[in-house]
Amino acid sequence: CVKAESNLVEFEKELVAAGAKLIVVDFSATWCGPCTMIKPYFHSLCEKYRDVALFIEVDVDDMPDIATHCDVKCMPTFQFYKNGKKVHRLCSSGTVAGKLNT
Repeated sequence: CVKAESNLVEFEKELVAAGAKLIVVDFSATWCGPCTMIKPYFHSLCEKYRDVALFIEVDVDDMPDIATHCDVKCMPTFQFYKNGKKVHRLCSSGTVAGKLNT
């Protein structure tokens, strides 16, 4: 359900192609404890909200160009996009589910 991005060009294409559908992006790293802990929850949210949102994972160590482009400063960072534009950002393992319900 969760899509792993492979490069910046594909990431930007996803943002445009989704149109009005919400995109939730999880920026994380394997060495980040909170990132590892929240990963199963993020995947469960994808299963629950797959009809209303697209879920993407970006490993900042593997894809530093995407992280830099999106101005990621802490991890985990969750960014929300709609119509190709960033509409919200959470810098922690905060309430991703709460944001999906708004």
